Amino acid sequence: MVFSMQQRPHPVRRALGVGLFVAAMGLAGVAQAQGTPVRILVGFPAGAGTDAIARTLGEKLKDVLGVPVVVENRAGAGGQIAAQALKAAPADGHTLFLSHDHSISILPQVVKNPGFNPATDFVPVAGFATFANVLAVSGGTPAKSIDEYVKWIRTQRGGKETIGIPAPASIPEFLVKMISDKYKIDVQPAPYRGSAPMTADMLGNQITAGIASVPDFIENHKAGKVRIVASIGAKRQAVLPNVPTFTELGFSNLEDLPYYGIFAPVGTPQPIIDKYGEALQKVLAMPDVKQKLTTMGLTVAYEPQGQFAGRVRSYTQTWERIIQSSGFKPL
Repeated sequence: MVFSMQQRPHPVRRALGVGLFVAAMGLAGVAQAQGTPVRILVGFPAGAGTDAIARTLGEKLKDVLGVPVVVENRAGAGGQIAAQALKAAPADGHTLFLSHDHSISILPQVVKNPGFNPATDFVPVAGFATFANVLAVSGGTPAKSIDEYVKWIRTQRGGKETIGIPAPASIPEFLVKMISDKYKIDVQPAPYRGSAPMTADMLGNQITAGIASVPDFIENHKAGKVRIVASIGAKRQAVLPNVPTFTELGFSNLEDLPYYGIFAPVGTPQPIIDKYGEALQKVLAMPDVKQKLTTMGLTVAYEPQGQFAGRVRSYTQTWERIIQSSGFKPL
């Protein structure tokens, strides 16, 4: 069709129409996400610390978003299975991944073919907390400090022992090596499929110690069933004021704290990303949510997409240096 001067749309009106169309499509995507159940993938078993965090947030996100929110456990390989599931999911806003640092910052450095690349396959939605990895001893040893535990290993175990870790090639594994090197003892990591079975063996005195996150140990620590004796971070954890940091004990490069955040498949429309970020911010502002996450051992702080992406990059670079200097070869 050939337009006459009277029929041809004015350039400003035409540009405005295009802008409104794009905006409408974005809002339609948000509406679609709001009207469909949302899956939150978790890379660890039900009952573990990450699962409890996801269910706490999911219950409140359901109310804020106005749709069902389902926590789906894809346990195994330190979160690798869940990460692969996120990569395979459509970028339609219906699937999210709640993860801590291991799956995003560590796995791609320690596994030759993890099946995903966070930098190209995922987009950060927002961060919501930091936490600390800690060393805890079981009731099978009388130790109440890391020095007492090391002394016990030397006198009762001939200088040899194993320490449980939730996954192979994880930060806890590198911490085990640091402990072995610093104290000149032969301590080896004992990998588990998540923190829950590891903690169960600690409670049953099958292993004498384990390294995992504060949320994994805090309740049993409070009950006196395990004793947390050291924590990473530049300062002591608020829920563990009497527990020294590894830095205080003479270890180096353990000041950066691991993070928790939510991720989506790359290509997810930005209006949907923004919508989920806003919803998470509202949930974290709820006093009961903040209190519950804090008692789990998290330092709760909402980080918008850009700020959280910067944290992930910085943390990944820190551990890239540590892993490379350790001589570790990807599995």
